[in-house]
Amino acid sequence: MALMILMVVGIGVALETGHFRGLLIRYFASSAGRPLAVDGALKVRVLSLHPYVIAERLTIGNPAWMPAGNTAEIGKLTLAVALPWFGQSYAVENLALDGATLHLSRDADGHSNWRHNPPGIRDSGGLPLIRSFSMPDARIELDDARRHLQFQGTVSAREADAAGALRPLRIEGQGQLNGRPANFEIEGAPLAAATRATPYHFTFSERSSDSRLTGSGFLPKPFDFTELETAFEASGADLKDLYFLTGVTLVHTGSYHLSGNLSSRGRISQFSEIVMTSGKSDMHGSVSIDTNKGRPDFRADLYSQLLRVADIGARTTSTDPPLLLSDATLKPSTIRRSDGVVNFHAHRIEETHLSLEAVTAKLGIEKGVLVLEPLAGSLLDGKVTAQVRLDARTDNPVAEVDLKITDVQLAQLFHKGTAEPAMEGLLRVRVIAKGHGSSVHQVAASANGTVTAILPRGTLRASLAELTGIDLRGLGLLLAKSERQTAVHCGVASFRAHEGTLEAQSLVLDTDAVLITGDGSVRLDSEAVDLVLHGHPKGLRLMRLRAPVLVRGTLAHPVPSIQVRNAAAQTAGAVALGIVLTPLASILAFVDPGLTKDADCAELLASKSLNSPPSPAAATD
Repeated sequence: MALMILMVVGIGVALETGHFRGLLIRYFASSAGRPLAVDGALKVRVLSLHPYVIAERLTIGNPAWMPAGNTAEIGKLTLAVALPWFGQSYAVENLALDGATLHLSRDADGHSNWRHNPPGIRDSGGLPLIRSFSMPDARIELDDARRHLQFQGTVSAREADAAGALRPLRIEGQGQLNGRPANFEIEGAPLAAATRATPYHFTFSERSSDSRLTGSGFLPKPFDFTELETAFEASGADLKDLYFLTGVTLVHTGSYHLSGNLSSRGRISQFSEIVMTSGKSDMHGSVSIDTNKGRPDFRADLYSQLLRVADIGARTTSTDPPLLLSDATLKPSTIRRSDGVVNFHAHRIEETHLSLEAVTAKLGIEKGVLVLEPLAGSLLDGKVTAQVRLDARTDNPVAEVDLKITDVQLAQLFHKGTAEPAMEGLLRVRVIAKGHGSSVHQVAASANGTVTAILPRGTLRASLAELTGIDLRGLGLLLAKSERQTAVHCGVASFRAHEGTLEAQSLVLDTDAVLITGDGSVRLDSEAVDLVLHGHPKGLRLMRLRAPVLVRGTLAHPVPSIQVRNAAAQTAGAVALGIVLTPLASILAFVDPGLTKDADCAELLASKSLNSPPSPAAATD
C-alpha cells in the first residue's frame, strides 16, 4: 500500500513539474473524445482536493462524427474542480476562457460538435455544477441547421457585481443573427448557490429588427439542458421578423404580440398557452414536437375568435393596392422538414367583403405533401367545403383545389341599409383547379381548371336588369330608386381557367324582363376584371340603346360602367324616329331580332352540374 501511495505521489509530482506532458494531453484528448493541442504553457496540479489545469493556446478539434475542423481556440483555459468529499458532490469551482473563439456547428440531423457522446447516445446528467464562470469577449460562430440559426458575434459571460458573496451570472451577446443585427442578455441565479436539488432560474431578452423576445425560465436539473421550462413574450412590427431571433419561419403580419410557455423534456417539446394577436386577429392553442424518431413530428391545436385575412401576408406592410387572394406564403422547405397534424377552429374568418363562420379544418403533412381535408364553414347562411393537396417536395409546389359553396344567400351580399336587396337567391359555386406556387395568389395566377356558379332561381331589382339593355325605362327606374323586383329563372356563370386566366364559357342570367348574357375574362395574376354584359329585353322598348355594361377594375374593386360609344347617336336616332315615323316604326327600330325568346336554362343547369366529379381536362387543361 505504501508503495502504491509513493507511486501516485511520484506521478503527481512529475505531472506538476511538466513531465509526461504529451501523455497528459493524450489522456485529456481521449477523455474528451476529440483532438486536443496545447501550443503554450501547461500547468497542472493534481495532488490536492482542488485540482486545476491551466492551458495556454489550447485548440479543441471536432469529434469524429463531425467534419474535420476545430470546435474552439482558447488563448488561456483555467479549470479548477472540487473533488467529492464528505457529502460534497463533484463540481467545477472555476471555469475561465480568455481570448476564446468558438466554432459551434449542428447539422440538420441534429449532430453537433459540442456534444460529448456520439449520435444515438444521449448525454446523461448534463454539465457538472459550475461555481464560477467567466468568458470575456469570446468570438462565437454558430451554424445550427437543425434550428436554422446562424450567429456571428461576441459573447461575454461574467458574474455581475452585487452586494454580498452571491453574484448573479450575466451573459451578453451581440452580432449578426440570421443576417440581422441582434443582441441578447441572459441573467441567471448566482452559480455559487446552485445545487442539484434546486432548479436553476434565469431571465432572457433578445432584440433584432423591430422584434423583441423576453422571458424567464429554469432548468429543473442544473445544468442538464435537455430539460427546460420557460415562459416567453414577443412583440414587434411583423411576426415574420421572429425568424431573425428564433430561426422559426412564420407569416407576415402587422404589429403583433405573442406569448406562451415552453416545456422541453429530451426530444419532446410542448408549447402551451400560446396567445397571438395582430391587428384585430387572435390565435391561441398548443403545439407539441417530438423528435425521438429523428424526423420532427408535431401536433397543433389552434383556435381563433376572429382571423382577418387583411392581418396576414406581406400586404399588411405594403402600400400597394391589396389583393383579394391572399399572398401569405408557405415555405416549401418548412413543409418538407417535418410531419404532423394541425386541428384548427375559428369562430370567424373575415375577408374584406365576406366572412366565413364556424370554421373547422384538419391539416396533415407527411413527407413534404400537405393535405387539407376537410375545411368546412358557413358563408352567408350557406356552406363551404374545401379539399386542398399541396405537393411541396420541390421548391415550386403543385396545388390541387376542390372548393364547393352551396346555398349562399345573395340577399345578404347585396343588402345595404334598409333598402331591399338588389338581388336574392341561393347561389352554388364549384372551383376545381390545379396550379403551382406557395400562396393562394400564386396558385391562382397559374391555375388550370374550371369555375362554375349557378343561381337556380331568385329575384333581381328590375332597374338593374333593364339597365343592362340601356333603355330609358331602366334609367328612369334607377333614378327613381325603384325597388321593384323581377324574377330570375336561372343564372349560370362558367369559366375555364388556363394558366391563370379565367375565360367566360357561359355567362347567362334569365329574368322575367331581360335576358342578360356576357363574355370576357379575369386575369388572376393581377386580378384584373374585363367583362361585358348585354341585356336583351323580352318585350318591346321604345327607347333602347344598344350599349353594353362593362365591368372593369379588380376582383377586390370591380367598377361597372356603360360603353358610351355610339350611345349619343343611338339616343338622337331614337328621338328623331319617334317624331317622324309612326310609333310602330320607332318600336321596330330599337328591337334586336331573334333575342326575345327565353334561354333554355334547364339545359344550361344540367350541363353545369356542380356535384359531378371534374373531367380530367378540366383540371389539367
